[in-house]
Amino acid sequence: MAAAAPAADGVPGRGPPGEVIHLNVGGKRFSTSRQTLTWIPDSFFSSLLSGRISTLKDETGAIFIDRDPTVFAPILNFLRTKELDPRGVHGSSLLHEAQFYGLTPLVRRLQLREELDRSSCGNVLFNGYLPPPVFPVKRRNRHSLVGPQQAGGRPAPVRRSNTMPPNLGNAGLLGRMLDEKAPPSPSGLPEEPGMVRLVCGHHNWIAVAYTQFLVCYRLKEASGWQLVFSSPRLDWPIERLALTARVLSGALGEHDKMVAAATGSEILLWALQAEGGGSEIGVFHLGVPVEALFFVGNQLIATSHTGRIGVWNAVTKHWQVQEVQPITSYDAAGSFLLLGCNNGSIYYVDVQKFPLRMKDNDLLVSELYRDPAEDGVTALSVYLTPKTSDSGNWIEIAYGTSSGGVRVIVQHPETVGSGPQLFQTFTVHRSPVTKIMLSEKHLISVCADNNHVRTWSVTRFRGMISTQPGSTPLASFKILALESADGHGGCSAGNDIGPYGERDDQQVFVQKVVPNASQLFVRLSSTGQRVCSVRSVDGSPTTAFTVLECEGSRRLGSRPRRYLLTGQANGSLAMWDLTTAMDGLGQAPAGGLTEEELLEQLEQCELAPLASLRGAPPSPSPRTSLTSLHSAFSSASLSGHRGSPSPPQAEARRRWGGSFVERCQELVRSGPEPRRPPTPAPRPSAGLGAPLAPPKMKLTETSF
Repeated sequence: MAAAAPAADGVPGRGPPGEVIHLNVGGKRFSTSRQTLTWIPDSFFSSLLSGRISTLKDETGAIFIDRDPTVFAPILNFLRTKELDPRGVHGSSLLHEAQFYGLTPLVRRLQLREELDRSSCGNVLFNGYLPPPVFPVKRRNRHSLVGPQQAGGRPAPVRRSNTMPPNLGNAGLLGRMLDEKAPPSPSGLPEEPGMVRLVCGHHNWIAVAYTQFLVCYRLKEASGWQLVFSSPRLDWPIERLALTARVLSGALGEHDKMVAAATGSEILLWALQAEGGGSEIGVFHLGVPVEALFFVGNQLIATSHTGRIGVWNAVTKHWQVQEVQPITSYDAAGSFLLLGCNNGSIYYVDVQKFPLRMKDNDLLVSELYRDPAEDGVTALSVYLTPKTSDSGNWIEIAYGTSSGGVRVIVQHPETVGSGPQLFQTFTVHRSPVTKIMLSEKHLISVCADNNHVRTWSVTRFRGMISTQPGSTPLASFKILALESADGHGGCSAGNDIGPYGERDDQQVFVQKVVPNASQLFVRLSSTGQRVCSVRSVDGSPTTAFTVLECEGSRRLGSRPRRYLLTGQANGSLAMWDLTTAMDGLGQAPAGGLTEEELLEQLEQCELAPLASLRGAPPSPSPRTSLTSLHSAFSSASLSGHRGSPSPPQAEARRRWGGSFVERCQELVRSGPEPRRPPTPAPRPSAGLGAPLAPPKMKLTETSF
């Protein structure tokens, strides 16, 4: 048993340099000389052997240090030889231990080693950087929110549904607001300063939302991205954002380019000017919390899970609110808005014509299809075949249900009056389907079981989906994305995994493993293959992201470009060229994250079982959840290779020890337990730099 002893009784404050010192580091014995341990001044060992730190001794009289012996071995060798030999130890772990022991020369060497592989200018995919804008001083002249959505000064909580954007939680202010305090977040937790809440793009325009204001950028061919609009400071935090920039100058004049922001039940709409500036169009109220805000053409749409829909028409300047069934999903095709409801019905509204019934002036909402089992329609995707088809316009709709079913229905040109017909059904999910996408070549579905993805290849004949052989299975994988258990880490609506991209092109998922991660992984939505990974150039965590399909230049030979936009915790915006990444597809690792990469990501957070957070037994069990997590890496596409792990994977297993599931189980078990305080260390000197990583965050086990 280790026993505490005064430093003077165990190790004298001063002793001969050649004195042999016996150490017990995490249960493993090491022997070295006093001179070896103390040649670096102001380190942990010099403080320990000088008596400034009390010592613990084991039964043999060796000094006990409660640290990892595997990482301590290369540190001791560095003290002996002044040469660095990691011996298979992960670089971040070695740097962390070197900082703990206060070994300044080793810390500087390890930090330099990391900096050689990183650049503040990013990699070849890095395309641009927009610094944080100036916080607006002018406040919008209006009163704060009023109405049923406010209770006790805080917005009422919004129920999270499967496909409607969730409540955004909390976010932060950009810049310094002197002595003023930010408005309370919906979760009641303090706001994080300088964080990008939401980012969206349309054509050559970008809108970025912070807590109390938003800005818009426009891409100019000669001068690049230019700030053209900054809203006044609002009295409430922005929770939803929508942008439309259809054409440079069209029939609607100033209403061709608009941006909208919403929180609670209130929506604020601005008209944007191409050369800079903007004007407020109006403030609209839905009456219930807005859970989705988007444009269909130039018509602004706001929906809520309660079944209420609001439409603002740019031609008539009319705001119309309509009650339908509780809404669980939506999609747009041309001028048609389709709504999936919890009663199993799919409704549609032609928002371009904006038809009103004469008897009650209500929107003309028509039922298009009803699910045979009357399961709730939790995901919806519409694909319109090209109108140049010999058979006319063929409408195809794929939808997912609350029971996990995936169905495809089609509308034949010759059977327009009879409604869509059921074409194909898949029952491969055991959890509700949260996302679905029907494109030219693939059918993609995502369920609530840790973003489990199933994909099918679609066969077409003359542009229309074919029954021979129909949709055939292609791949099965997971897009692991953990959510914060306490509401920190960004806005959920700003971290949508996708899929992103045009329906006649390859689409991608964007994966952010932990809430405060600074690295994103881009993967093909059809097979899960990694396209690329990007890391923030300034080291700031990524709080919001989206993919922008940008118009090409007018110059000869130019083509449209696809960009990944990442909003950072410090308020900046970075751009990454996904077109170049897609052109080089096949050079990156074939799958998703490796086990070593995942463990590196998980080191940034603290895993906690659901029972410790909500006081209820977790479901499913930790073993079941972790087994499903491991299946995200063991499952592969039907065309992939199967067999023994590759040498790098075997080396990773040897380094960390134990199976992958056992290591994750150990992480979950150690999450809620109180940690033993480490052996006290002297205060690090100024040369040690900043801490290695921000404080860890607790995550719900259901995120797996």
